[in-house]
Amino acid sequence: MSPFWCEQARDFIGVSGSDALAYLQSQISQDIRGLSDGGAAYSFVLQPIGKIDALVRIVRHSAEEFVLDTDPGVGEVIVARLNRFKIRVKVDIAPLALRCIAVRNANAPIDGAVPAWGCDDAFDTIGVSPLSPAGMREGSAVELLASRIEAGWPAMGSEITDVSIPAETGVVAESVNFTKGCYPGQELVERMDSRGSQAPRFVRRVRGSGSAEVGDSILRGSAVVGHVTSLAISDDGWLALALVARSAQPGDTVTVRGNEVTLEASRSSAPT
Repeated sequence: MSPFWCEQARDFIGVSGSDALAYLQSQISQDIRGLSDGGAAYSFVLQPIGKIDALVRIVRHSAEEFVLDTDPGVGEVIVARLNRFKIRVKVDIAPLALRCIAVRNANAPIDGAVPAWGCDDAFDTIGVSPLSPAGMREGSAVELLASRIEAGWPAMGSEITDVSIPAETGVVAESVNFTKGCYPGQELVERMDSRGSQAPRFVRRVRGSGSAEVGDSILRGSAVVGHVTSLAISDDGWLALALVARSAQPGDTVTVRGNEVTLEASRSSAPT
């Protein structure tokens, strides 16, 4: 697919104040102390029991100013969650009215943009009035969805729900630092890593022909082992992400609506 840009709906949250860096560092799974101005990193914001409140990207503007972005409809959850643990710290946390121009299949980094989805050809430009790249074609929301699925990047409300834990998302390598110190939810994340425990299910990628819909069952033999969570349809067939039981491994043959398909790992960094 050729390079394209598309406006992408995101929720944005500003975290600012003299304690912004220290407070964020204490609340997230990622280590952001080494971020330079303009740098970005993905992280989980977790509940104390280790379940996911949000998958966010954090962009540093200075040690006292950060912008977080996440999937639409999740911003209010993050604002409430971060304000809940704010005790005697000089930090302001509030929604921001910003926009995002997503560039995918890029041949080179985009000036002023931040990396997206842990991919070397995906970038987002964020601002009040971000500009699309000159000379690049405008893509569609369907192309953007297909790119996300191909990248194996999970979305809040689809692959990540209120019962999800980091280990099943496939993006722990991009979103968790195991040496940073304490944060809410760390105990579960560290325990699963140190013991080599596997999550009960994982995000997997599948592709096929014929028809498919979000919510379709994935069967191995007669047993339901998962469900389609995100789906993009093209003239060549369909491409999907699914939450699948750990008993079904990449390379296994499964069926969707009676059609045989092969499970794929969602990402090169994802568990197999």
